[in-house]
Amino acid sequence: MYEVFVMKVNYGKCLHCGGCVGSCPMNAIYLEDYILEFSDKCNKCGRCIKVCPVGALSEGN
Repeated sequence: MYEVFVMKVNYGKCLHCGGCVGSCPMNAIYLEDYILEFSDKCNKCGRCIKVCPVGALSEGN
């Protein structure tokens, strides 16, 4: 059995500011057409969650 990691985005809160994109050391976050996409390069460091000014990101599975 393996763990599936998914980032949850609350688009009702998201400002589309791109702060999470710039904070990612793995370049695993993309903002395209106001939609955040997370690639499999994500190492679950949580920097994007910490940098979000409105708490729009959370860890989920």
